[in-house]
Amino acid sequence: MSSSGRQGAVAVFGSIVVALILSIAPLPDSIEEFRPDWVALALIYWTMMQPQRYSVGTAWLVGLVLDVAQGTLLGQHALALVAVTFLTSRFHLLMRVFPMSQLTATVFALLAVYQFLLFWINGVAGVDTRAITYWGPVIAGTIIWPVVAGLLSGLRFRLLARG
Repeated sequence: MSSSGRQGAVAVFGSIVVALILSIAPLPDSIEEFRPDWVALALIYWTMMQPQRYSVGTAWLVGLVLDVAQGTLLGQHALALVAVTFLTSRFHLLMRVFPMSQLTATVFALLAVYQFLLFWINGVAGVDTRAITYWGPVIAGTIIWPVVAGLLSGLRFRLLARG
């Protein structure tokens, strides 16, 4: 792997670690239900931009780490992240040419799929939660997506400029 390739891998790994930290960092109770799905947003971006390097396997490993960090049913987030990254990698060529408004709508749908799978798994496991727990992150993630995509694009372009 070249030097720029290693820098790129470190940047992706770093952004995913930051997303994991943001996912488990404590928030006030009043806004906890509107915490964006940082890990899902980061994986959507990196899968869309580099599906040959970061896709289903990465999502599975990161999902297992997220399950352990949040203390949820093991494999719950892993399964949901795998589904989202599979859909993203399947349609990454289309998504990359979408204007930001259409891409934001697509990210809304992907986050809704992610939360639906979490809802379904919790239902099967008998975990009862309020609806805002599922819809809050979808809405917040959709609103924050342009900022996340802009930050990660800036990081990606800086690394490409160095290489």
